[in-house]
Amino acid sequence: MPQHPIKFIAADMDGTLLDENSQLNPEFFELYPQLEAKEIIFAAASGRQYYSLMETFSPLKDRMMFIAENGTLVMHQGQELYRCEIDKQDIANIIQEARRIDGAYIVLCGTESAYIETQAEEALNEFKKYYHRCQYVEDLLDVDDDFIKVAILHFGGSEALVYPSVSSQFGDSHQVVVSAKIWLDIMNKHASKGAAIEHLQSTLGFSFEQTMSFGDYLNDLEMLKVSYHSYAMDNAHPKVKEVARFLAPSNKEAGVFKVIKATLLS
Repeated sequence: MPQHPIKFIAADMDGTLLDENSQLNPEFFELYPQLEAKEIIFAAASGRQYYSLMETFSPLKDRMMFIAENGTLVMHQGQELYRCEIDKQDIANIIQEARRIDGAYIVLCGTESAYIETQAEEALNEFKKYYHRCQYVEDLLDVDDDFIKVAILHFGGSEALVYPSVSSQFGDSHQVVVSAKIWLDIMNKHASKGAAIEHLQSTLGFSFEQTMSFGDYLNDLEMLKVSYHSYAMDNAHPKVKEVARFLAPSNKEAGVFKVIKATLLS
């Protein structure tokens, strides 16, 4: 058992809590009440949209915490606990730069919905995995909403084909993170899963030592840094393994469940 009682657990979704087929192990719905009984808050911390997360955890959607859109929105029991927006004046510049990248598809993420201006079938199939509310518009620059993220999809690889140009333009003024092999996110400079968890630590009263987190990709780095019990999945990006204090079995082996059961529920 950890020396300090765990009060908060955050787990990334894709490559971490979900298996290699992007499915949630049904065992989660048996494990969650056991954590509740110990007064441990469990949060799904993902680049996915809040409405998408609610769908995945539908039986628990009114009880769970969701750290959505890479930490730009935190919802708990239907109540907004934290939001980190992008200034609307910056949105046009980001969209126009993304449009210059050959092969890139843009998702403009608002608090009410996600917005797209493509109807390419391959892109639409990918969008459906992460955005439950998603509207087609003729021009993203005409959308009226409060914006928390711009996501860019590139099937050729985001780290090599999107990150260099986007980070050179916006890396100093915004948070630019490679969130998956084919995804990159642009957010407020101060936004991250880690920043969201730090806000929760200060407002809900749990400490760095009482925080456990699990991740596999570069958008999880800040979350791991603010958690003493930081776990990289065995399938994680090498940089994630360098930052994490501990190693968990891979997502194929239900590593998150194994660690939680061994350390907290045994």
